[in-house]
Amino acid sequence: QVQLAESGGGSVQTGGSLRLSCVASGYGASNGCMAWFRQAPGEERHWVARYYMGGDGKYIADSVKGRFTISRVKGKQMIELQMNSLKPEDTAMYYCAARDGDGCAGHYSIDHFDYWGQGTQVTVSS
Repeated sequence: QVQLAESGGGSVQTGGSLRLSCVASGYGASNGCMAWFRQAPGEERHWVARYYMGGDGKYIADSVKGRFTISRVKGKQMIELQMNSLKPEDTAMYYCAARDGDGCAGHYSIDHFDYWGQGTQVTVSS
């Protein structure tokens, strides 16, 4: 059974930084994709960053490009999201997600991901 556990959320002021982590247990898809999505109150869940577990492919959403970085902890089924220059509009629940096989390319909607974490709250105050 695959389980995803996020950590690292919190409250910061505008311009601050946070690092989110997601550890996947029971997840062995060497050709899969792990990702971060976020959902603000009353809005849909959107992808923020994706990491191809079979190589070094990374995808960053335009809304956070240049501020957020996704990485994988070497040798582990664990990804991190470094968030810099945070803005109030980054306030949301952040979810870790994973899919089996077929990489990340073209897979950016919630329907494309098989496993989800419980989420971690990020709040940015002005």
